[in-house]
Amino acid sequence: MQIDPRGSRQLLELQLSNVNNNQTNGSAPDAGSTVDFANMMDGLLGTGSNATNMNGSTETVSKRSSDGLLWLQLGSTYNPDMNTAGSSSVSNNIVESLSDTGIVDSGASVPTDFESLIAEASAKYGVPESLIKAVIDTESNFNPNVVSSAGAKGLMQLMDGTAAGLGVSNSFDPAQNIDAGTKYLSLQLQRFGGEVKMALAAYNAGPGRVSRLGVSSDSELMSVLNRLPSETQNYISKVEKAQSKYVI
Repeated sequence: MQIDPRGSRQLLELQLSNVNNNQTNGSAPDAGSTVDFANMMDGLLGTGSNATNMNGSTETVSKRSSDGLLWLQLGSTYNPDMNTAGSSSVSNNIVESLSDTGIVDSGASVPTDFESLIAEASAKYGVPESLIKAVIDTESNFNPNVVSSAGAKGLMQLMDGTAAGLGVSNSFDPAQNIDAGTKYLSLQLQRFGGEVKMALAAYNAGPGRVSRLGVSSDSELMSVLNRLPSETQNYISKVEKAQSKYVI
């Protein structure tokens, strides 16, 4: 059963009306708190002002980055709080979708400095290790302390708003960054039916921009690729090239 997000928003705002909010507008919420949650819901419903997406592109969605809260748009198909065991069905769905594209590897992959963290995130969210490594390679060259000119941080280059929405308190912590970045990537794969190029484009440019293209497959995306920023066009090919380095 799909829950109408507008109805959910009204219920949540009703609950929030009983919570004393002593923080000023614009302050970053603590992970898991309800502070300024109504503003985030506004972002999900497209009623806010401008927001910065995962990698710093600006889109008219909300005054906060709402891309990290995509599970609220996915209804019952995704639960951000489920543990590794509880996420098995979701992981299997992603793996099945990726299997159709020939992307899923055998599990063997060229080792990095973050093997255990990547393996854990891969098992938890059903994203191939080689794809996680390729995104990290492209985003940060495995430097956990890098900060982009747009303010994206850490191994998988999380914007502050997205990181907060994903429960990250320290984007420079490899464990938190890899878990959140992989979760975010898995959300894009779910949202776009396992189409890897579409998911990568959404990771870089924001899911809203990809959705507005009106395409439903990677082949359709490639036919209108020139409608995306040149950075995103190059990003897709860079990640795919990087992934080939990590598949054994």
